[in-house]
Amino acid sequence: MPDHEVLVLFGSQTGTAQDVAERLRREARRRRLSCRVQELDSYAVANLIREPLVIFVCATTGQGDPPDNMKNFWRFIFRKNLPATSLSQLDFAVLGLGDSSYTNLPSTFALQLFQDAPSMALQELTASSLDSHQPPSESQPFLAPMVVNQRVTGPTHFQDVRLIEFDITGSSISFVAGDVVLIQPSNSAAHVQQFCQLLGLDPDQWFTLQPREPGVPSPSGLPQPCSVWYLVTQYLDIASVPRRSFFELLACLSPHELEREKLLELSSATGQEALCEYCSRPRRTILEVLCDFPHSAGAIPPDYLLDLIPRIRPRAFSIASSLLAHPNRLQILMAVVQYQTRLREPRRGLCSSWLASMDPGQAGSIRVPLWVRPGSLAFPKSPDTPVIMVGPGTGVAPFRAAIQERVAQGQTGNFLFFGCRWRDQDFYWEAEWQELEKKGCLVLVTAFSREQERKVYVQHRLQELGPLVWELLDHRGAHFYLAGNAKYMPADVTEALMSIFQEHGGLSSPDAAAYLARLQRTVRFQVETWA
Repeated sequence: MPDHEVLVLFGSQTGTAQDVAERLRREARRRRLSCRVQELDSYAVANLIREPLVIFVCATTGQGDPPDNMKNFWRFIFRKNLPATSLSQLDFAVLGLGDSSYTNLPSTFALQLFQDAPSMALQELTASSLDSHQPPSESQPFLAPMVVNQRVTGPTHFQDVRLIEFDITGSSISFVAGDVVLIQPSNSAAHVQQFCQLLGLDPDQWFTLQPREPGVPSPSGLPQPCSVWYLVTQYLDIASVPRRSFFELLACLSPHELEREKLLELSSATGQEALCEYCSRPRRTILEVLCDFPHSAGAIPPDYLLDLIPRIRPRAFSIASSLLAHPNRLQILMAVVQYQTRLREPRRGLCSSWLASMDPGQAGSIRVPLWVRPGSLAFPKSPDTPVIMVGPGTGVAPFRAAIQERVAQGQTGNFLFFGCRWRDQDFYWEAEWQELEKKGCLVLVTAFSREQERKVYVQHRLQELGPLVWELLDHRGAHFYLAGNAKYMPADVTEALMSIFQEHGGLSSPDAAAYLARLQRTVRFQVETWA
């Protein structure tokens, strides 16, 4: 069989497409094919014309948008000046995610362990690699001191929401309203200790990684040399819900007959309902699964850790402050994620719980790895363009940044629709909004849903002020922004807008839909939502 080479390029937001791409690499190697796997935006697209065979593995994010790590490629491939025959010689396949099984495979990396701790020079090299003077990015985040961690919901409120502030002095980080900050969380010390004990790992052991095939890059964000403690704490997402491929590979590594049979069942096509019931519905974590399969967990070779367990993904937060109002500071508004399933232990968000546990006042500086990227919201530069912002709950965060920025620049026409449950429990930045109202810089419309028998939401306030909304949009060229939970609110607000277009604009239902589509097409209607 001739020597063939396959290139797998993936676009992934949450790791699903990357998981499939890595499975393709293992399957290719089992079939003795040379295979490289790369993120789409890390690949030099001009080299495509020289590739013999490419498999594109792609997922979508948000409302059908390309993932962050393939946006540049997406823009390139849709360039109008790109000749239609540019890739006519390329043999390729596009995989919109799929499923396949595999059996025994070699690991991607070999862990070469140190008998003793590395020299101080190597440890210093590792430390410096984590805090270089490169522009902050995922591979080189800025270690920002946390200076504020304040609960902003009342003591009787069901949700713990925090205002968190970071000092970004000397980071070269800059941002504008609508940008987001990416934060790289860590596993808790208790979970790290439990994991190491379960797998028989020494957290003080140091190692280097050696790829088993040429051309395989070292994992970004993992220093060389590295300690087991750093690998488990900072890199392996042991608190995530495992995917089907986790059970497939763990079954291959398991020496225990009964556990292996169960793992094979959960990884089989016919066992997907059982897998959903055991893992997906109750949100059982990788660490909890390993506790349920202790003989298999104890037999995992360290070489397979990076194949078995995905990397901790950074979490994105809307930036809630402007550098014009808070120089050298970056603020976020964060709800601490905690909910109950049928499992005894509550489910907790890794990043939000980690951040909430930090005390900026304790001895020693608390530092958080972070970097900034453009968000999906872009605000008008013209000082005469009004903006209508609908941000219930923590959805108000990007609009606080926008209002601070616009007020500092002398821009008027700021209309904010804010909704929460109780005025005295979760009315974020109440005093700040009231001060801006007094100065004539802001028109604030509130909806406190639980303060009367009939629940009142932001969409109801929009309809009540329908004439003003129509005047701003149709006669004054206002931009409309919506941010918050993606469950019901966006559809309810959109329905309210359609009603306003018909009642106060005199449009028919088809014309109202066309009017909304035109606002979206001209980027005068922008949405940022999350699950």
